[in-house]
Amino acid sequence: MLLLIKYTLLYGIVLMLVALGGMFSEHSGIINIALEGIMVIGGVAGVLTLTMLPADMSPFLVVLISVLVAALAGMVYSLLLAFASINLKADQTIGGTALNLLATAIAVVIAKYFSDSGSAKLNYSNKPFLFSIGGLELSIFVPLGIVLLIISYVVLYKTRFGLRLRACGEHPQAADSVGINVYKMRYAGVLLSGALGAIGGLAYIVPPVQTWNFEVGVAGAGFLALAVMIFGQWKPFNICAAAMFFAVFKSLANIADSTFLAQLHWSSNIYNMMPFIASMIILAFTSKNSMAPKAEGIPYDKGSR
Repeated sequence: MLLLIKYTLLYGIVLMLVALGGMFSEHSGIINIALEGIMVIGGVAGVLTLTMLPADMSPFLVVLISVLVAALAGMVYSLLLAFASINLKADQTIGGTALNLLATAIAVVIAKYFSDSGSAKLNYSNKPFLFSIGGLELSIFVPLGIVLLIISYVVLYKTRFGLRLRACGEHPQAADSVGINVYKMRYAGVLLSGALGAIGGLAYIVPPVQTWNFEVGVAGAGFLALAVMIFGQWKPFNICAAAMFFAVFKSLANIADSTFLAQLHWSSNIYNMMPFIASMIILAFTSKNSMAPKAEGIPYDKGSR
């Protein structure tokens, strides 16, 4: 049970952070398919920071600097999607897919350049990111994720910024008519998604292991986070619950051999497929009741009314 809780929280926080990023982007009116790529860019930036920081630096500063660098890298990379979608009015799905493909290629090139062995594997210390409570080893991203969840709710529903952001995703023409700059709000939504997605990418890579091969990217976690966002109906606390639900299935792949499930003699690949199978089944039954922002994916034309 402790192992199940450990892996569920570890993977659930990752899905929640990335899905929250997608939520901000889509509430502004931009579909962010590039979350997978943003996770990869955030992960490689954070890992490189870990490898370059002094070994005697305090754990707090190590975590703080690496998280901030990852978030900044994600924001910069998400600007590519924002520029293409907002200024060039390009197809957001195609643009996001292209950024996903580009991100893994960039990460592999960077990792090989900084790797001693010439491969795409990077070695780092994950000790600053781990702490124990009553014999349960957790990631520092668990409390960080809870804080960001609360902040996301407050920003989205209790601030003027959140109201304007949601207005731009529902009816941008109406928002523009009362003086809201739709372009700036959509840029803000995409930048927030870049920061949260990149932190989620770092959370996916660093705490569990001390070596990561960037040739595998983040193994589809960004796409699963999109399913979590849809299942959570673009609402922060619903997204958190959906993330933990999907994380249970993912956790079974890590603990099946040490539980009664080992008697089934199933391959771990079956358990790894479960989150994706569950997402397809759930989305098939819930998509009709989807409460997606009405203007998401539609380029805003200031001249149209």
